[in-house]
Amino acid sequence: MQYPAFDPVILHLGPAAVRWYGLMYLLGFAGAWLLGRRLARRPGSVIDERQLEDLIFFGALGVIVGGRLGYILFYDFGRWLDDPLALLRIWEGGMSFHGGLLGVLVAMAWFARRQGLRFLQVTDFIAPLVPIGLFFGRIGNFINGELWGAPTHLPWGMRVPCAGHLDLCLNKLGLPPGTPETPPLHPNQLYEAGLEGLVLFALLWWAARRPSGMGFLSGSFLLGYGVFRFLVEFVRMPDSHIGYLALGWLTMGQLLSLPMILFGLYLVYRSRRMSS
Repeated sequence: MQYPAFDPVILHLGPAAVRWYGLMYLLGFAGAWLLGRRLARRPGSVIDERQLEDLIFFGALGVIVGGRLGYILFYDFGRWLDDPLALLRIWEGGMSFHGGLLGVLVAMAWFARRQGLRFLQVTDFIAPLVPIGLFFGRIGNFINGELWGAPTHLPWGMRVPCAGHLDLCLNKLGLPPGTPETPPLHPNQLYEAGLEGLVLFALLWWAARRPSGMGFLSGSFLLGYGVFRFLVEFVRMPDSHIGYLALGWLTMGQLLSLPMILFGLYLVYRSRRMSS
């Protein structure tokens, strides 16, 4: 299959540009807000619709600040040292989920303290909302033509024109200058949109409708995302400036997902034990 090579800019408004990547973030936050309203209306909800607006605002702030800082610290610290203003150029891509997660956790801890709630009560509320944002974020990665998978012979592998993706062709795949297109690549962004987005959302939304102990939904999210991300990384190209960290296959994404899996298992076990 041939990658359609989207223009990352939707339209130009004078000196400003509206980009698909930014639009995907807006859709993710809007989807979380709409679904959050449904959760807030359920009997026994710890968050009401008035509080939800603040929750989404601080969550969005945590995603953007944490995601960008996390990407710089985990994946591109050397570039930041050479070009500190790169931190501000979010429209170029470069957001770390794990950094965004840490940013959201800090924001939720602050929100919980302000509202007189327990931290896990707040994270249980937002856990089913996060995958919808992950879905749109990965679609944004696909449109941006970034985070491709490894070469594949599967029929849905995509050939990427090298003219617009020199970093991918030359640095990640080691192709010579002038190569017109890549070999077929795993559309890794779509795998993650499906697993970390749609599948994880369906599982958590189903679980949210059933009684469970405090921390169960939070733990299920950490466990589900960590497992899906760890598995998908096997067919994802490692960052060219980092490569594999150990054993000839361990990537930075897998390393950062391991604590999520372990802590998710602990929260699920703890919630089950407390509710039994």
